[in-house]
Amino acid sequence: MAAACGDGEVVGVGADLEPGTILAAYRRGIFPMPVRRGMREVIAWWSPDPRGIIPLDGLKISRSLRKSCGRFEIRLDTAFDQVIEACADRRRPGAWISRDVRRAYTRLHELGWVHSVEAWERDLGDGPGRLAGGLYGVAAGGLFAGESMFHRSTDASKAALVALVDLLRSGGAGLLDVQWVTPHLATLGAVSIGRMEYLRLLAEAVARPLPALFGGPGQAGR
Repeated sequence: MAAACGDGEVVGVGADLEPGTILAAYRRGIFPMPVRRGMREVIAWWSPDPRGIIPLDGLKISRSLRKSCGRFEIRLDTAFDQVIEACADRRRPGAWISRDVRRAYTRLHELGWVHSVEAWERDLGDGPGRLAGGLYGVAAGGLFAGESMFHRSTDASKAALVALVDLLRSGGAGLLDVQWVTPHLATLGAVSIGRMEYLRLLAEAVARPLPALFGGPGQAGR
């Protein structure tokens, strides 16, 4: 695949967004993202080169961010619909999550493959608090492929990411994929690697058991 793609990032156009199609793509280093072709929106399948990852031992946490993390309660999969709705808000700069993509990943969440990590503002009363930020992504073996994140309060999405990395490390995961390295992610330790190196790390990661926090055996099953 890498030889055929050359310097290109889009390796295919079309196909469907059925759960099996999407999961097979992730296991091969490919993910779907819509593009516009004329007046139509079509599904493109991407394999960026270089690829962005956050090494699980390389997350950068500033003193101010560490302090901010204490303001939030981290929850897993308690408000997935709210998280993907916020991530899909068309008013956001660079918004890309279409109705079809949202529907497909909600189905994968219902099947146990897609998960949300949520940062909630702590409520001093008896209420449930307020969803302040979060992220969602695909978990397959020891791979977590981050898809999108959002925040309503300063550092809320970063707090969710810090918690995710802690959970992945303790659960025996091997790879946190962030697709591309943005300036924002670079400040948190994201790095770019070549496609062949990514595919090597990916093969090792998906061979690991699913972490227990996502319903798998985790390290105990290794």
